[in-house]
Amino acid sequence: MKITPENLADFARVPEHSPGLMSALSNGEAIIFGQYLFFAADNWLSAIAYPLYGKYDNAEFSRALDKAQDKTGAQACFAIGSFLPQKLQADIVERDRFYIVGADAAIPKRLKNPVAKAAEKLEVSETGTFTPRHRQLWAEFLQKSGASPMHARVRELYAKTPQAMRAENPDLRFLDARDKDGKLVACLLLDYGPRLFTSYILGARFHGHGVPDSLGAHSRRNYVPHAHDLLFAEMIARSRKAGKHFVNLGLGVNEGILRFKLKWGARPYYPYLMAQWTAKGRSAHQVAENIEARDNENVGHTLAMVLMRYQGNVSARQVLGEAPVRKPYAMLWKVEKGDKISWLGGTAHFFYYSFEPSFRRLFRNVDNVIFEGPLDAAFMAKVDEAGKSLPENMTPLIDLLSEDEIARLEKTIWGPQDKLSKFLGMAVKKKKDVRWLLRHARYWHAFFSLWTAFLERQGWKNSVDMEAWRVARDMGKNIIAMESLEEQIDSLGSLPVERVLNFFRACDQWKKRAKTNLHAYLAGDLELMFGSSAEFPTRTEYVIGRRDQRFRERMRPYLEEGRAAVFVGTAHLINLRKMLVEDGFSVRQQPFGILPRLRLGYRNISGKGDVKW
Repeated sequence: MKITPENLADFARVPEHSPGLMSALSNGEAIIFGQYLFFAADNWLSAIAYPLYGKYDNAEFSRALDKAQDKTGAQACFAIGSFLPQKLQADIVERDRFYIVGADAAIPKRLKNPVAKAAEKLEVSETGTFTPRHRQLWAEFLQKSGASPMHARVRELYAKTPQAMRAENPDLRFLDARDKDGKLVACLLLDYGPRLFTSYILGARFHGHGVPDSLGAHSRRNYVPHAHDLLFAEMIARSRKAGKHFVNLGLGVNEGILRFKLKWGARPYYPYLMAQWTAKGRSAHQVAENIEARDNENVGHTLAMVLMRYQGNVSARQVLGEAPVRKPYAMLWKVEKGDKISWLGGTAHFFYYSFEPSFRRLFRNVDNVIFEGPLDAAFMAKVDEAGKSLPENMTPLIDLLSEDEIARLEKTIWGPQDKLSKFLGMAVKKKKDVRWLLRHARYWHAFFSLWTAFLERQGWKNSVDMEAWRVARDMGKNIIAMESLEEQIDSLGSLPVERVLNFFRACDQWKKRAKTNLHAYLAGDLELMFGSSAEFPTRTEYVIGRRDQRFRERMRPYLEEGRAAVFVGTAHLINLRKMLVEDGFSVRQQPFGILPRLRLGYRNISGKGDVKW
């Protein structure tokens, strides 16, 4: 029988062979060469080296891969399989194994009573819709998991779930556990598409203590013991009823996830190798530009980051081998008391360069990484939502600015938009509706949104605090937030309208201000950094001074314990260093990198350096 995209499910051996699942998570087109399946769109190509029939053959797969690359012209390439050709061995970035459990498997003896008790409290059902209750459960999981280790691909897959369910694929189903009040307690996402098996796609469970181990979405607020075990029992039973031979439980991922799967009788299945490389031809820079230009319309290139197990949370440039330029992190102070050593770093919410290597070196010697507030997607979405509604008693910014001032602000943020600029390709897409923000957004939200849009046009697409947060999370560090959502919104709400207006009116100075900030930050020159940003709307006594005392009290126990890294906005370092000295700590700047250290030495010799505490 000829294999076509329409009958692929009959030949599927691994979850990535499921056309419904793959198309739901991307706009990729299925391509078949002989025994092998590929998915492609834009400039990426995903190769699945598990044969659809027969045995794997290196030569056959290599020929099929060459044909697929020639046909698509893709530059960002990925491949998975039990075996990969010799030419891809140097490009292997991950090794694991699939695990399966038979559809005829019985509930393990030691789990029968717990599952029965959970069944008395919960009702299990299936749905193909991503409901508001699912969204709430997902947000709770992602927010809580930000403080614990979680594999990047699992997080990426969670982020893709709403998109996948919007595809209205009847084979993609949520298996839900709800309590007597109808509240969603736990959930699994399954793919019934393959003829021989059910694919367990994702989940993340919470123990009663709230520690995630990424096995099935499970609410802590509505916690019911062994809800995840009940869902696993139901998953196996429903797969058996559907005529499946087994359930593919996915990869081992980590020790905690594998332990849970083995508890349910999982046994090893196919080995798993994943390779990633950039094909020859057009430059990766050109490809990245094309991909990034379509990011909002087409998410196909992220397929490899999700199903193909690529490390998520990276840009198209990084996928194609062009990571942001990396610099040594200089805005760092060593905090000591006795034999206890910790670190205090200043962050920039928006920045041009990456400091990832420095953060990885730093975090090898710390256990706790502390930030001003949570930085996970769910929390940031709440902050964004809070800023979009202007209270009735507040005058919109648009009524406080002249038409000329608004026009200058639009030009600063958008750049040239005249016909000649558009013809020459110099005009950029208007990513922010300036007038809408001035009319509807709270003052702080308008400031952050428009300043960020301007910096992005200058190439500032990184965030120091977000990068540190991601590195800490991926390295399994304990992440701690010092402020709640309410505390942060209260602080931001204190911004005086006149400071925001003055900042907008001085938009012709933004480029110069950003350049000065960049050089001061890279040099670790706190005094120059603060002097160049003193006019920022957030540099007020309420926002800085009051929060300094709060941070001092909340970080101190961790600094006393040692092996902590605390990150706060750079302006907070002016007072916090003195406060920590008052608390008995020694504080001295210790930047990464030879050049920043030489600059620090020069500033110290000239009397312009860091204060000798």
